[in-house]
Amino acid sequence: MFKLLSKESNIFSIPVYIGFLLLIVIVFNILNFNTNETIIAGITFLGIALAYFCFHSIALNYQTHLPLFLYTFFIFGLYPGNLDIGIAVALLTNSFLLLLLTSTDEDTRKKSYVLVGSIVALNFIFLPTTWPMAVFVIIHVIATSQRIVLNVFRFILGVILIAFSYFSIMFFVGFTSWNIDYFPFGKMKIVTDYTELFPLIPIALMLIYAVYDHFQNYNKKSPISRYKYTFLLVFSLAQLVTIILYMNKSYEYLLLLAFPSSIILSRMLKFLPKYWMQEVSLWLLLISLVTFKAGTYFDLF
Repeated sequence: MFKLLSKESNIFSIPVYIGFLLLIVIVFNILNFNTNETIIAGITFLGIALAYFCFHSIALNYQTHLPLFLYTFFIFGLYPGNLDIGIAVALLTNSFLLLLLTSTDEDTRKKSYVLVGSIVALNFIFLPTTWPMAVFVIIHVIATSQRIVLNVFRFILGVILIAFSYFSIMFFVGFTSWNIDYFPFGKMKIVTDYTELFPLIPIALMLIYAVYDHFQNYNKKSPISRYKYTFLLVFSLAQLVTIILYMNKSYEYLLLLAFPSSIILSRMLKFLPKYWMQEVSLWLLLISLVTFKAGTYFDLF
C-alpha cells in the first residue's frame, strides 16, 4: 500500500478525497438530521475540505497521495459525527490561517495580517479555548516580519474590528450582561483518564520519532523546508496546548491536530530506511485509528 500511496497525486486527487470526505460527513450525520446539525456539518466539511489545498500551500508532501490519504483517515478516525459549533469553526478558521500564513509572497502576507487578526478573533468568539492560536500568530509575525511593530498593529487592528462588531451586534440584540464563564482561563480540565486514548499511543510515538528524526537531520534540510516544518511544529504546539488544557473527554479536539500530523507522519514514513518499516508503520497507523474509532463509537473502553 505504501508504494501505491507514494505515487504522485494529480489534479483529480483532491476532488476524489473531498468526495470521500463528504460521504463520511453525510454518513455520520444522517441519523441526526436537523437544521443546526446540518449547518455545523457544513462548516465542518468546508474547514476539512479547505485543508486539502493547504497541502499544496505548505509544500512539504512531495505531491504524493500519502499525506492526503493519512489526513482523510485521520478525519475518519477522529470525527465523532456531532461536532460542537466551536470545533467546526476552528477547523475552518485554521485552514484559512494556514493558507494566509504560508504564502511565500511577503507582500501578500503583510496585507493579510488584518484579516488574520479578524479570523483569530472570530475563532475565539466561537471557541475561547483556542486562544493559543493568537499566541502562535503573534510569534509567527515577530519571527518572520521585517516591520514587526506595523504588522503586529495590523493583527491587533483585525482583532479590534471583530471585537467591536461583536459587541455592537450583542448590544443591539439586547445582550448587555457579561458572563465571566466565557473566559477559558482558570477552567482547565487536564485529561486524567487516558484509557480511551490507548489505541493512539503508536501514533503519538511515531510523531515523537518524526520530530526527533527531523532535528537529527536538520542540517540536511533546505532552508525553506526547515522554515515550513518549524512553522508546522509551532502551529501543532498551539493546538496541543488547547488539547491538553481543555479536551478532557471531548475527543473531537484531536481533529485540530489531524492536518499537521498527516504531514509530519507522511514525511517520517517517506524517510524510513527500509520498505518493510514504511509498510508496517503505515498499517499500524491505520489500525490505531480504526481501533480508536471503534472504541469511541461503540464505547468499548
